[in-house]
This record gives sequence, structure tokens and C-alpha cells, in this order.
Amino acid sequence: MDSSDLAQLAHDRFEIADTMHRYAFGLDHGDPDSLASALTEDCVLDFTSAGKKLGLEFAAVSGRDAIVQILIGMLGPLDTSHTTSNLQIEISGDTATLHGYLMSQHFMPGQGPKCSSDFALLMNRYDAELVRDGSKWRFKHVVIDNAWAQGDPGILSALASHRVMRAKAKR
Repeated sequence: MDSSDLAQLAHDRFEIADTMHRYAFGLDHGDPDSLASALTEDCVLDFTSAGKKLGLEFAAVSGRDAIVQILIGMLGPLDTSHTTSNLQIEISGDTATLHGYLMSQHFMPGQGPKCSSDFALLMNRYDAELVRDGSKWRFKHVVIDNAWAQGDPGILSALASHRVMRAKAKR
């Protein structure tokens, strides 16, 4: 490899890591534009394996708009933070694979890390396929599996369940 090839490899690896960071930022800040910027239009997000381990039912979701709508609706209102680690990146032309971890901490809205607050702390493994889109990389297919969890993972769906019950009560 010559120096320009090494520079391109370093740039691509940075941009691929940035894809994971844009994804996490979008979730943490309830920012649909940041989240969408990390996904291809036809992206598939598969949380079924993690969901089964956590006792939650999540079907795989296809399409950027659907993924953004579901994730922002579910996690956006929560007090949430994500931390990325152990990224392994392989690049082949305009495609890449990423294997890494995203630790997420979730509290009900306004609860934050108060003593005795209900929370969910999850360490999830991400196995993803990415594609180059101009100077940016985007997730094409993401499979999420849970490595471990503490607290109550039901928080992830509690707010949605609460909204459904409230809507039924209004009828």
C-alpha cells in the first residue's frame, strides 16, 4: 500500500466509525436527521435476536423512514445515552463490514440517573454492512444481539405501551 491508499483507508475507517456515532447521537438526542444520516434508504435493522434475549418482541424493520420513526418514537423521549466500543472494520471497495458494541443506558423521561429510578443498561453487539455514499458511509443492514443487560429492558417498550393505553382510554 502506498501513502495515498493508507490515507484513504484511514479516512474510510474514520467515516465508518462516524456512521456509528451519528446513529448513537440521533438516538441520544431524539434527532431524526442524525439518525437518518447513518442509514441507507433501504436499510434493514434487525433487533430480533437481542429482543428475544431481553423478553421483548421486535420484528426486523426495513427502510430508513420506518427505522427512524420507530427508534425515535421509542427511544427519543427516554433519557438515553450510548457509548461505542471495540469497532472492527473491514473495507472492500465501496462496501464494508463493522462489528462492534454499543452500550446503552435508558431511563424514563425526566428520571435520569436518580437513585431508585427504573433503568435498562444494555451491551449490544452490532454486526453491520455499510455502503459508501459519496464521502459518507451508511448502514445497509444491521443485526443487533444482546451481550448482557442490567435493570428492566421493558423500559424500551414501556413508553409506547403507555401511549397505546392512553389512546385507548381517550376513545
